[in-house]
Amino acid sequence: MRGVIKGVLAEELENSLRMRGEYERALKDLPQGCLVLKKIRGHKYYYLVRRIGAKVKYVYKGKVSEEEIKKYEEIKRLRAKYRNLLSQVKKQIRFLRGALRGKEAV
Repeated sequence: MRGVIKGVLAEELENSLRMRGEYERALKDLPQGCLVLKKIRGHKYYYLVRRIGAKVKYVYKGKVSEEEIKKYEEIKRLRAKYRNLLSQVKKQIRFLRGALRGKEAV
């Protein structure tokens, strides 16, 4: 009976590791940075903001269409979703590894 539970936990660990890889790949495939609107002397300017190492880099985008603004908002929403899922799966992996590492057969 104990071996069955341990087998289920090991299978769940494999699934969690696979999901972690998929989430990391999905985050890597998303474009870097986010679109920021700055108002300077009453005019609107759009910049693409991204982190390069420890520095934050602002790249002027010029006039941006509504379609492109919506695209960057969707990217931002997806990035937050994948980061949240990645955090949850990492906690699950930590828990499963701890459960499988026990001296007694689970």
